[in-house]
Amino acid sequence: MNLPIVAYGSPILRKIATDIAQDYEGLNKLIDDMWDTMYNSYGVGLAAPQINKDIRLFVMDSVQIFENQTEEDEKYPDEPGYKGVFINAKIVELSGNKWSYNEGCLSIPKVREDISRHESVTLEFVDENFNPHTKTFIGLTARIILHEYDHLEGKLFIDHISPLKRTLLKRKLDDISKGKIKVDYRMVFNK
Repeated sequence: MNLPIVAYGSPILRKIATDIAQDYEGLNKLIDDMWDTMYNSYGVGLAAPQINKDIRLFVMDSVQIFENQTEEDEKYPDEPGYKGVFINAKIVELSGNKWSYNEGCLSIPKVREDISRHESVTLEFVDENFNPHTKTFIGLTARIILHEYDHLEGKLFIDHISPLKRTLLKRKLDDISKGKIKVDYRMVFNK
């Protein structure tokens, strides 16, 4: 099922998400719905707070980025990417140089900014079967993971830009929070 995306301004986007247990009710359906919602919204990642759930769960798929690349597109070290479910994720280590990339967010439509993030992240998490993993991710995959991880910590990508840029975006952000925006996917607004 395609779920509505929570828009900027909703308090849940600023809440720190909580861990879940393997017996979390409806987990498999929720994960399936998150995949449907992410793909129907043309996203590469989706965190549970973005669908109004304050739990430590996100899905991401950087494989689709590389599948759609042309010969002229910039190459990244994480090709062919990674697709997975991340539950109860915790950052173990951030490493590498910081690099900028133009990011957007399904909860903040039509706003994009250059965001500086680490090249590499090591993460502890469990997958949809609650198998534990400790993995290191690099490149665009690491960036998507860090973006989605921020959602679990009550942070948004705009928190990484300068106060001046945030001030310049204030009117756009206010319009989004009031529902004064048209998008090609379902959204719920905190009017």
